[in-house]
Amino acid sequence: MEKILNVYILGQICIIILALLGLIFWDKRYRKNHGLHVPLGFEKTDEINIDPSNGKRFRVYYNSTTGERFYHEEK
Repeated sequence: MEKILNVYILGQICIIILALLGLIFWDKRYRKNHGLHVPLGFEKTDEINIDPSNGKRFRVYYNSTTGERFYHEEK
């Protein structure tokens, strides 16, 4: 019984660690592609995203050559 409990607790710890790593490394929606200056080659679009966690507005810029999107915070 004690061995089953240890395996269960170890499994839960692994799930929590994987979830935290996922948040740190893979959830980079706005953090990766926004900054103070819009890089060269990006065109302004009419699209605006509002971050629900803090209410900040982000203008979307698009690079037609690479297909990459850039999020610039609007003041």
